[in-house]
Amino acid sequence: MINNSNAEAAKPKFFGRRKGRVIRKAKSFLLENFLPKIKLPANKIANIAKCFNSPYNRYCLEIGFGDGEHLAAIAATAADTGFIGVEVYKNGVANLLSLLTGIKEGNDCPADADVSISANRTDNVRIFDDDVRLLFASLPDSSFDKIYLLFPDPWPKKKHSGRRFINSDNLRELARLLKKGGILQIATDHQVYKRWVLEQMRENKDFVWLAKCSNDWRMPPADWHETKYQRKAIREGRKPVFFEYQRR
Repeated sequence: MINNSNAEAAKPKFFGRRKGRVIRKAKSFLLENFLPKIKLPANKIANIAKCFNSPYNRYCLEIGFGDGEHLAAIAATAADTGFIGVEVYKNGVANLLSLLTGIKEGNDCPADADVSISANRTDNVRIFDDDVRLLFASLPDSSFDKIYLLFPDPWPKKKHSGRRFINSDNLRELARLLKKGGILQIATDHQVYKRWVLEQMRENKDFVWLAKCSNDWRMPPADWHETKYQRKAIREGRKPVFFEYQRR
């Protein structure tokens, strides 16, 4: 018999918000009736392709997709790619579901059984709505062609540096999950986190930085989709940078 208290104690400690303001009717409906249809199974995943209704040429992982704006946009333009999005923040998950289905506040919600992906989209997104570290052990080696980590919480105070996602343990897992030659894309608008990423990645032997000149990290990648957070950062005078590292 599993001791639930021991199982809870074994979970990594999560810092950050899990829920914000009250989620309104349409998005609550989607959390209850659509999320279960595209939610990643909690059990061991032997083959990433089995998470989707049909196989894809490529597979990508976005860690901490926020309100889902980037994930929804890139999935819509890459119908040959399967995407797994991970986000703890329930309001963000609800917003992504709205983007995928086209159901917004004020729309009539369909019958429970009828809610589905929007007619103009490919059913190529799956969601894990918890801490990505809980998912790592379930995923097989060399699962992904690309991993996105966009604007993670910088935890700028020195005493909180241990909370930053980019660290040796997590990088070891990301290297394991990426195919050889796969890409880890990191975006940040925070000076402390910029330096942190460069320091951590310089010490890591599994990745090589692809930048050849300053524009390679100051300008968005070719397949980039601008996000609301990015626009806010630019308005407030913070300049995002875009690091791309290749799995050796």
